[in-house]
Amino acid sequence: MQPVSRFPVPDVADLPEDLRERILAVQEKTGFVPNVFLALAHRPAELRAFLAYHDALMEGDGGLTKAEREMIVVATSAARSCTYCVVAHGAILRIRARDPLLADLVATNYRSAGLPERQRRMLDFAVKLSTTPELVEERDLDVLRAAGFDDEQVWDISAITSFFALSNRMALVMALRPNEQFHLLGRVPRS
Repeated sequence: MQPVSRFPVPDVADLPEDLRERILAVQEKTGFVPNVFLALAHRPAELRAFLAYHDALMEGDGGLTKAEREMIVVATSAARSCTYCVVAHGAILRIRARDPLLADLVATNYRSAGLPERQRRMLDFAVKLSTTPELVEERDLDVLRAAGFDDEQVWDISAITSFFALSNRMALVMALRPNEQFHLLGRVPRS
């Protein structure tokens, strides 16, 4: 079996109580502990900060649906070749969109996934920000606004993209391995 990370992975039992409780709650809900929690627990303070910002971006209310938020993660992670994030967030996208095929289409080539124009423009911008941020200009924001996004939604798209650029890079340097369970989530009925 391949290791979860190139770096030391602590036992859940040895973690500070708040993190241990959070991880065990996820395990109870999903039936497994996502490897990202285990790998980032190498530095508990950083895991806390990661989880707080992740939750603020991905679980908050706003003009983007939770499925659209996951689409951003899948498309930008695919563009950055982050297997962990494509697989893990692809599973979440399948569940949130209630579509067993969408995540694969977005990860492979979102431009040919049959997305509505609004979502396509969102992903065009997110991928550009993720891969060539120095090329982002005011007209890119204008394209988003013309597609129906307000400035708060543009902020959300940008913040999600930027946060997962960090996440992608950390996952790549850690050689973070996706949990096998993610591959089936949202594809087959839960047993």
